[in-house]
Amino acid sequence: MEIRRAQSNDASGIAKVHVDSWRTTYKDIIPEDFLNNLSYAKRTELWEKNIASEDKYAIVAVNNEGQIVGFADGWKREDNLVENACDLTSIYILEEYQGKGMGKLLMKELFKHFNQMGYERIFVEVLEENKTRLFYEHYGARLIRKVQIQIGGKMLNELIYEWENVDEVVQKLRD
Repeated sequence: MEIRRAQSNDASGIAKVHVDSWRTTYKDIIPEDFLNNLSYAKRTELWEKNIASEDKYAIVAVNNEGQIVGFADGWKREDNLVENACDLTSIYILEEYQGKGMGKLLMKELFKHFNQMGYERIFVEVLEENKTRLFYEHYGARLIRKVQIQIGGKMLNELIYEWENVDEVVQKLRD
């Protein structure tokens, strides 16, 4: 397994993981019609832009066959007005690779980047029904707010978590 910075030719592989993991992670949370209409082509376009953006940092997990099986990214959202803060915007892993430590490896690489960039605080948004929130809590994320959002015509609770000290998270990820 290799964790590395995403390259422009990774966009379609990331898009496949993005769509497929949404369909498994959010099954019975987000309306089925919405999930069925997710497009590999549209997600590929999105990831081509994200990878090309200097403000966004994306990494991939590649299996021994050279296939992208997970990814993570971080960048400062427009509504994040907190000084020296950034956002962990996503960690997605194909279902068959979950529970094997890949999420920790991706998060470790992201937090090393956040640390190198001088960020002190990191925010992450996660749907309340998504069990990934427990992963973030395990690594010290603290719930600071709950908001309602709409996806596919359904109202959902979104939880906003914060890590107040990037150095502490980096240390915890080493253990």
